[in-house]
Amino acid sequence: MIRLNCFFQAKEGKFAEALEAAKALTAESLKQDGCVAYDVFESATRKDVFIICETWRDDKALADHSASAPFVKYVAVINQAGTMKIEKFVF
Repeated sequence: MIRLNCFFQAKEGKFAEALEAAKALTAESLKQDGCVAYDVFESATRKDVFIICETWRDDKALADHSASAPFVKYVAVINQAGTMKIEKFVF
């Protein structure tokens, strides 16, 4: 399995827009074959930070997700609203 932790920090005034895109991406991703888990968590201490935690069955499922229309659409919104750092773990 593959786990991604995607840490997001919003530009000033862009947090709500990015969070809505992340929630929409979550809803769509949970429907995809090979998605084991997909969650968005808001920081309790910083108003401009959230994390997306996702788990995929294998490389193919993750690659299919990354090429999907919802991913392309919502990640474009998220990337325009701030910066993201991704940690990847294979287990």
